[in-house]
Amino acid sequence: MAAMLRTLTPLLLAAWLAPAAAQTLDQPEAATTRSARQAGLAAPARRFAATAANPLAVDAGIAMLRAGGSAIDATIAMQAVLGLVEPQSSGIAGGAFLLYWDGRQVQAFDGRETAPAAATPAMFLKPDGKPLPMREAIQSGLSTGTPGVLAMLAEAHRQHGRLAWARLFEPAIRLATQGFAISPRLHELVGAEPALRDDPQARAYFFDAAGAPKAVGTVLKNPAYAAVLRAIAQHGAKAFYEGAVAEDIVRRVKGQARPGLLAAADLAGYKPAVRPPLCSEWRRYRVCGFGPPSSGQLTLMQILGLLDTQPAALAARGITADWMHAYAEASKLAFADRAQFIGDPAFVTAPGGDWQSLLAPAYLKQRGALIGAQAMAAAAAGRPGALTQALAPQAEQPEHGTSQVSVVDVQGHAASMTTSVESAFGSKTMSDGGTGLAGGFMLNNQLTDFSLQPAGADGRPVANRVEAGKRPRSSMAPTLVFDHDGKLLMVAGSPGGPVIIHYVAKLLTGALAWGLPVQQAVDLPNFGHFNSGRFYVEPGTLTAEQLTALRARGQQIEETELTSGLQVLMRLDPEHGGGWVGAADPRREGVVRGE
Repeated sequence: MAAMLRTLTPLLLAAWLAPAAAQTLDQPEAATTRSARQAGLAAPARRFAATAANPLAVDAGIAMLRAGGSAIDATIAMQAVLGLVEPQSSGIAGGAFLLYWDGRQVQAFDGRETAPAAATPAMFLKPDGKPLPMREAIQSGLSTGTPGVLAMLAEAHRQHGRLAWARLFEPAIRLATQGFAISPRLHELVGAEPALRDDPQARAYFFDAAGAPKAVGTVLKNPAYAAVLRAIAQHGAKAFYEGAVAEDIVRRVKGQARPGLLAAADLAGYKPAVRPPLCSEWRRYRVCGFGPPSSGQLTLMQILGLLDTQPAALAARGITADWMHAYAEASKLAFADRAQFIGDPAFVTAPGGDWQSLLAPAYLKQRGALIGAQAMAAAAAGRPGALTQALAPQAEQPEHGTSQVSVVDVQGHAASMTTSVESAFGSKTMSDGGTGLAGGFMLNNQLTDFSLQPAGADGRPVANRVEAGKRPRSSMAPTLVFDHDGKLLMVAGSPGGPVIIHYVAKLLTGALAWGLPVQQAVDLPNFGHFNSGRFYVEPGTLTAEQLTALRARGQQIEETELTSGLQVLMRLDPEHGGGWVGAADPRREGVVRGE
């Protein structure tokens, strides 16, 4: 590290020492018309249930469950369809975090993208030493990391699949071949992303001859995607990571005006990771999620733990000005630690050698004492345990979107997967997998989840800087909740970039602390603070009195759309009839289905 820093030119250091410009909240995907459909179950599911952000994907998962498939089988089938019908959010050239409960243990399957072997900490810096503007970084070859989702799903299937691998791709292949009707959300988001017109493959696929987004209800066929999935179904994930598909991905990454660094060897060498989950005790529950390289579980549980140090927050049974103030202050403290400490554990040492140090009761009590009646200025990171690294906090920068899949199978096993190509439509580049056919799949821009500035104002390195082979920090928070008897109670998660943390915190608070029906907990107003000066809330969701009270305490309220996509399954108590109920976020197009 020291050697790297000594090689920095004075020009680069001068750029990194400059203060970061203020950022407004950059939404992962634009808000679209809210769903009017009945998204939940008419009656509790007794055998199995599934929920995702598109009904066609849920249909594919239910088909696998009916055929005796596992939660993993259903998840793979749903991901294959989501990559077709919701390409703005996830796909086979993206990454994912998957939590799996096999009835005995929780496993955390890490399919996060990795930086190419040729990547360097300065790769997103211009010749003058300043970082590329985020939009320019996204729409370049530099933003595409080595995709991980297919390799990760193949490993999960090897351990827990019950149906043949090839069968899992049949629904997506059929839909890609016969076509599917363009949904309102896909139509609106295509129209909101002009950069898609700059990519010939994407332009021909998403737009009509006059250059307008193809209309809602248009039957869209994707022969290139079907051909790629047939190869994957027949030959396994290696058909994606080697041969014609990999060659086309590399060609398109290197063919950008600002070429990327991804090479065939990066794809051929990708390895998913199977990690221990990060589980925390909260109230009467055990909440399990992903540790680093995701910040989701750590930051989520810090916020909830800090709230439990505040008597006014503990006493609340719904959204009040007192509770919202405490939430904003807890969020500042948690996001300060997130910016300072969290990165890929293969490259970054946990404070005190243990990530749980960030959740230690004594540490949370100490940090909670900083929460007062008036809003604090931007919080500084704490000192959780003996610090072994001198790191700089990451400057605020946009972080983008995802999709969520939640499944429970007939054996009571469960999967929660949050999956992403990062920004809406990833890097805005479409690959046909070398087929020469129309359509294809979107390439990710996950490398812009790294800090574009590799060092802080004092020259110290940022934990989440780019390094070869490293996985960028994420906010994805697939979540499994267990009751006090150790029985699985909830399967949950959401898209939304860094706001994922707040969406899941809202859900857990509403459904578990306040006892709301799960759909009501999902429907609660969205809000979030990122230690950036502003407290974001959905427009029209707080009363005038609440807004006045929060502003009187020094909170800088900004009303903005916050497009969550919570997909939740929750087990009913036996006294309420048992079985599984679910909730799909009306802010997207998801549904819950089960039997």
